Amino acid sequence: MSSTHLSLHYHLIFSTKNRRPLIANDWRGRLHAFLGGAVRNTGGIPEAIGGMDDHVHLLVGLRANHTLADILRDIKSASSHWAHETMGERDFAWQDGYGAFTVSASQIGRVKSYIAQQERHHRKLSFQDEYVEFLKQSGVEYDERFL
Repeated sequence: MSSTHLSLHYHLIFSTKNRRPLIANDWRGRLHAFLGGAVRNTGGIPEAIGGMDDHVHLLVGLRANHTLADILRDIKSASSHWAHETMGERDFAWQDGYGAFTVSASQIGRVKSYIAQQERHHRKLSFQDEYVEFLKQSGVEYDERFL
């Protein structure tokens, strides 16, 4: 075969440092748009972005030469800088870690819908409980001390 064909989709989740509710409603949409641009700047494809005042969800398509840790480092760094400089949020920071879950092509629509429904979803479930649910469903071992 002379070509490479890929379908690499990731559901990325990360929160503000110490899960502080720093992402205000009045600029949340602008942050999501900035994150989409940051993903595009790395050569990735932002497919859905959403979240709440203390965390974000991104559905992204990546290329074979992308390194997930590098992509996340770059978009988190750029968006923190944006929050400081553009929004004047000097205390804004992301947590060090993140969740990254692969998404099959058949589930992309479902994940997009999930991301779009964050406000409704979090009326019933905390971010902590949501994240633990993701870890369990994905078979990821974790230590509660580091959540």
